[in-house]
Amino acid sequence: MKGAHSLRLLCQVLHVSRSGYYRWRQHPCSARKRRDGELAAQIATAHRKGRGSYGAPRIVKELREHGTPISQRRCARLMRELGLKGKKRHGRKPRTTDSRHGRPVPENRLAEQPAPTGPNQQWVTDITFLKTGEGWLYLAVILDLWSRRVVGWACAATLHVSLVLAALFRALELRRPLAGLLHHSDRGSQYVDEDYVRTLAEHHIERSMSRRGNCYDNAFAESFFSSFKTETGIEDVVPATRRAAELRAFDYIETFYNPTRRHSSLGYLSPVAFEKQQTKQDIKAA
Repeated sequence: MKGAHSLRLLCQVLHVSRSGYYRWRQHPCSARKRRDGELAAQIATAHRKGRGSYGAPRIVKELREHGTPISQRRCARLMRELGLKGKKRHGRKPRTTDSRHGRPVPENRLAEQPAPTGPNQQWVTDITFLKTGEGWLYLAVILDLWSRRVVGWACAATLHVSLVLAALFRALELRRPLAGLLHHSDRGSQYVDEDYVRTLAEHHIERSMSRRGNCYDNAFAESFFSSFKTETGIEDVVPATRRAAELRAFDYIETFYNPTRRHSSLGYLSPVAFEKQQTKQDIKAA
């Protein structure tokens, strides 16, 4: 191009001064800066893939898994330059537990057991509420502690036992657990309802409940709800309808959290990827 057109004309077309062009010729972009530009583009892509929730540790894992070596320090620096941040969790905690039912409750057996070594050994469940333009929507989830996978979930406009039963039936259909599974919940009235207790017994599932007034006994479920609300932004942009909120929950759980979202406790694998990896290892071992 320079051979066909004068330097003066090219500088005018590109809105570059001749002095600026000569300075650039004398001090070309370093290899490190070029690499920073390449990495910045990949970081931005990984950040979008993580729905804006990933910080430097998860983005580093994402890039390394796709063959791009990068240090966490360099990633954090480039994220600052790009103005990218991971989402921080809100400190708000909804209260959906009414333990003033007077019914007998089992002890906290989960605290006594070692960490699970396979699927369907320990499930935890809880309920949270979501604000919508039509009123509250309640979300119940069941997590497999081994893989942190949401194995059952359901939404409803009320806190009736049918809400938690719907989540339980979904989990039972998906996982088909063997006898001996431990089911842990808080002391909410839904989890001591006769229909719920009978369903657990029919599937030979053992019960465990948190101590009174101790939310840390069910910390895994609380942590999931905190991530859900932060990463969906559902408390910042309130859905207009209950249906819209339910679709937001479906999208987060089924298309992001279970198959894609990386967990530090799982070696930065998603729940689905972790389960597939463990299955492959079991097959090789056999």
